[in-house]
Amino acid sequence: MEQFGFKGWVPPDASDHILPYQGGGEVVQNDALYAKQAAEFLTQVHPCAPQPFALIVCLVNPHDIMGYWKQTSIPAIGSVLSIDILWRGNSLAGMARKLRVEYPGAVYHVMNRGDRCEPIFRDDEDRQRFFTTLGEACAKTGWQVHALCLMPNHFHLVMETPRGNLVAGMKWFLGTYTGRFNRRHKLFGHLFSGRYKALVVDGSGNGYLRTVCDYVHLNPARAKLLKPEQRLREYAWSSWPEYLKRPGKRWPWLRVDRLLGEYRIPRDSAAGRRELERGLEERRAAETGADYQKLRRGWCLGTEAFRKELLGQMKERLGAEHYGAERQETVEEHAETIVVAEMKRRRWDEVGLARRSKGDQQKLAIAVRLRAETAVTVKWIAERLRMGSSGYVNHLLYHQPKGDGK
Repeated sequence: MEQFGFKGWVPPDASDHILPYQGGGEVVQNDALYAKQAAEFLTQVHPCAPQPFALIVCLVNPHDIMGYWKQTSIPAIGSVLSIDILWRGNSLAGMARKLRVEYPGAVYHVMNRGDRCEPIFRDDEDRQRFFTTLGEACAKTGWQVHALCLMPNHFHLVMETPRGNLVAGMKWFLGTYTGRFNRRHKLFGHLFSGRYKALVVDGSGNGYLRTVCDYVHLNPARAKLLKPEQRLREYAWSSWPEYLKRPGKRWPWLRVDRLLGEYRIPRDSAAGRRELERGLEERRAAETGADYQKLRRGWCLGTEAFRKELLGQMKERLGAEHYGAERQETVEEHAETIVVAEMKRRRWDEVGLARRSKGDQQKLAIAVRLRAETAVTVKWIAERLRMGSSGYVNHLLYHQPKGDGK
């Protein structure tokens, strides 16, 4: 068995991630826990690494978590690194995952829950460690936090990424906090449940940033962690008390000017902060459950033009391994483009389309093209082309001669 360790560049904070190996310098069959810790570290992207650099990548056996080493050149992508883990020669690239939208200046509402909805904080020291780790992540990545709230089994984070490095930073941040949590409580394995949710927010000043920040700051009241007579500032594990402090007393990585601007507060003064607090307490009193439906179920929050621009960017990167609402919208945008072009070619309008019979041959020809060139459902085709039920369209498509898509 080869030496178990690092070659070349070693992260300066490697001790934060992997405990010193006690097995005499070699991996043995029953050292699964240590091999797992090493494998988890290798899935994290370290923003301080020289680029490109050679790293020892652990190829992990999914059955006994045994590790062995292979020197691999890791290419740099922008300001971050791309690290892939292979399972005994089989790539994980084809595993289903949500497409992440990244660009310089993007604003996100990020949320992640504990595995099986279990607590991700056991006491105040864990919560403070989370804040500390987030501050380190901001220093490494340039992130700017607009709002933050820690709940018993999940967290909410509204942040801006000037360098377009959400994925790289979140790998480091969540991996590092998990490692510190596990070492403190003598645990191992997953802390968070699956991939984090990242809602893209329109930060152009149209009020969407205020909406999502208010949602985050109102979480303690919504979850009844505060009594009705208590002010929001009394919940310590949120960025809201920081907003109400003088500039020099706040977390250095918290950016307050954009939310103040959306509240139309011109100066970060004592009077301005009182106005800010009054505005959110009023919002709390008037809040209804329907206010934030798009935040809970959508993939982006913004104007229609903002959403279409994102869909255009995503279309170029969409792969078969991606899933989610954003994938479906991208597919439907492409299908809609085909429908509009076909209707224009035939000089139809929406009224003329609706007047044609459900089994019209020209409609069927468009349906054949949509099935051949897009991944939209038959139900979508039936509704868009006014062709009746999806079962009827399936029947027509099944009996359509191949190659007849004129």
